[in-house]
Amino acid sequence: MPKPTILIIEDDPHGLRSVREAVADMGYAVDTAATGAEGVRRFEAAPADTVLSDLVLPDIDGVEVMNRIRRRDPDVPVLIMTAYGSVASAVSAMQQGAYDYITKPLDLDDLQAKLARALETRRLRGDVQRLTDAVQGRYGVQAMVAVSPAMQEIVTQIRAIASTSATVLVQGESGTGKEVVARALHADGRRRGGPFVAVNCGAITETLLESELFGHEKGAFTGATEQRKGAFERADGGTLFLDEVGNAPSSVQIKLLRVLEEREVTRVGGQKTISVDVRVISASNKDLDELVEAGDFRGDLLYRLKVVTIDLPPLRQRREDIRPLVERFAAAACADHGRTIQAIEPACFDILERQEWPGNVRQLRNVVESSVVMATGATLRAEDLQLRESVIRSAAAVPLSVPEGWTMERMEKEILTQMLQRAGGNRTLAAEKLGLSRRTIQRRIKELGLPF
Repeated sequence: MPKPTILIIEDDPHGLRSVREAVADMGYAVDTAATGAEGVRRFEAAPADTVLSDLVLPDIDGVEVMNRIRRRDPDVPVLIMTAYGSVASAVSAMQQGAYDYITKPLDLDDLQAKLARALETRRLRGDVQRLTDAVQGRYGVQAMVAVSPAMQEIVTQIRAIASTSATVLVQGESGTGKEVVARALHADGRRRGGPFVAVNCGAITETLLESELFGHEKGAFTGATEQRKGAFERADGGTLFLDEVGNAPSSVQIKLLRVLEEREVTRVGGQKTISVDVRVISASNKDLDELVEAGDFRGDLLYRLKVVTIDLPPLRQRREDIRPLVERFAAAACADHGRTIQAIEPACFDILERQEWPGNVRQLRNVVESSVVMATGATLRAEDLQLRESVIRSAAAVPLSVPEGWTMERMEKEILTQMLQRAGGNRTLAAEKLGLSRRTIQRRIKELGLPF
């Protein structure tokens, strides 16, 4: 492992010699310069881990040296050396970004202690940056598969709004990747250093959902044996993702509206209000405007949630993405299950690209994973695909035959039933196949009493 490098900028030869010896005694590599301009040039040629600069130099002062160096590398710690009578100037330098200052004549023990702390700070900053890069590499927009024009448009939207604090509503069918979009908005935004907290509003009972979102005090209800922070508090400084927000009960909707307006929460069973700084991203596979019309969702809450709306296309409308998705999912499945798939037969892509995928990307991933697990060779073949009933294939064309005595309503009911079955219950897909609007098919399902 290479030694940390300290750049010392000092015009006094005797002072430079003693500082250099003290730094070398700590086991660090040393680079030196006698003027501020030379120090900046040496840093640009070979960046150091920490800079130790005199405040008074023959050309530019230590503060200007620091500013030029930090324009090149904002994270490098710069320590300022100054005479006792210029401490006020050193303090001013710290206010402008210097890591610390050391007074002359130098206390070498103090110098070594401050250098060690500066290098530890540098290491921690590097760790944080590497972690941030890893998060962006895994969750950022650059990690998304976006070959199709529809997904390229989604990527453009994410890049445009990620760095803002705008509340975002992500809409799309189940399995289209709404949480993937939410994580990309977080990873590429200004809050990426904060937490990302996800809550599924449709998977928790009303009482528990309130506690999960807003927290509770000890004794607030049966089983509340201790105080607990809610998702809003846990997400403070970061992002809260409200999945399937359309399933939130009315009592929770009221409280959500208050938090979005006031930016403060009150725990269940508590009286104290707690300020929170959270970016809210919500998602729904339901048409929230229709829920508002039906009286099942608050219109004022919807306006707060959809300052910006991202509409995710279903997989059948982005078939260009299927091949790269299959390749990615196959590689992940091999890593997870210890399989070795070296190639994928072209026929596999042809078959998978022809499917309707009512379960979208999530369904495709499940099929690919199970196919990799069951494959017996190094090449994934068409016969390895675990389609079975998990993917709805196109039915073969058959002559239309109307049974004796059937009415138009009975025929419509049968057609709707069969199409919904083929679409796996997906109303939007069934509507597309029948050339109807989603609202029309929803109305007819209700009128005909169909179990979908």
